[in-house]
Amino acid sequence: MLTNEETKALVLNRIRRSRETWDETKGIIEGGYWYAAASRMYYACYYMVSALLLKNGLNAHTHGGAIGLFGLHFIKTGLIDSDLGKFYSQLFELRQTGDYDDWKVVTEADITPLVPTAISFLDAVENQIRNDGYLD
Repeated sequence: MLTNEETKALVLNRIRRSRETWDETKGIIEGGYWYAAASRMYYACYYMVSALLLKNGLNAHTHGGAIGLFGLHFIKTGLIDSDLGKFYSQLFELRQTGDYDDWKVVTEADITPLVPTAISFLDAVENQIRNDGYLD
């Protein structure tokens, strides 16, 4: 079991990793690599969600588990807007189909409309992590 200090350090590391991955995503989008953009955008959101789960003593062993715990503890309770919960699930599906479905073509039209919502998602989840002064 992690100490409180170790947990906080890990939460901060996951937030940093989320923001770094988002910066990677922006560069990938500029380069027009749409499959990679879908993947990195999803992972930026996933790392932020994993930080939130960890902060709250929740542990998911799969991506589906992270989506489920996030939905149960933060979307259904109204702590995070339900549209952002839907976005996270849709982003996971886009990444999955882009990675594993040979027939799915991921294009600029799939990715660019997601950028503002991804930014809102990352900000909302990080605000939920920081809302009680946990990391101060």
